[in-house]
Amino acid sequence: MGPRLLRGVVAAAVLCLPVAVLALLVTRHFAPIVDLDERVVVAATDVTRAHPGFEDALIGWQSAFHPTMVYLYAIPVAVWTWLRGFRARTIWGVVTMLVGWNLGLQAKLLVERARPLIDDPVAHAPGYSFPSGHAMGSMTLAVTLVLLAWNTRWRWPVLLLMLAFVIAVGASRVYLGVHYPSDI
Repeated sequence: MGPRLLRGVVAAAVLCLPVAVLALLVTRHFAPIVDLDERVVVAATDVTRAHPGFEDALIGWQSAFHPTMVYLYAIPVAVWTWLRGFRARTIWGVVTMLVGWNLGLQAKLLVERARPLIDDPVAHAPGYSFPSGHAMGSMTLAVTLVLLAWNTRWRWPVLLLMLAFVIAVGASRVYLGVHYPSDI
């Protein structure tokens, strides 16, 4: 178990490095990122305002996949894997999701990035912007589910479904104007 744990910790550190660099650039107001973020969020919210049905769908999507809801959706999967005898995987999955959620919350408090300021906002959200709690929660769920399904016949369907899910959640945050692309 020791070597597997060590590999997991090393992989997590390597995967977190780009996010840490991005957080540093965001806190330093790195002009290329700030300019691109502002242009993209204004263009995205213009599209959303021009299509009221799209806006309604995004608002519904936002509610359905709030970070708290995402973690609640994972409970039946955890129960299913536990009952199938995959107790170690279940514990790993639950712990991974809880740690991921906490890391996202701590990152928000560390970076303290304000949300986008738009003249005619589409939606509002409380708290800080970086990283997106919706994107963090959906990505944590997706990675956990993909890894839980990896050695099963469901590997590829779960992977493709989770990829689409993560992209949709991330895009929705920008189209609603509550996050910059770099928050996602």
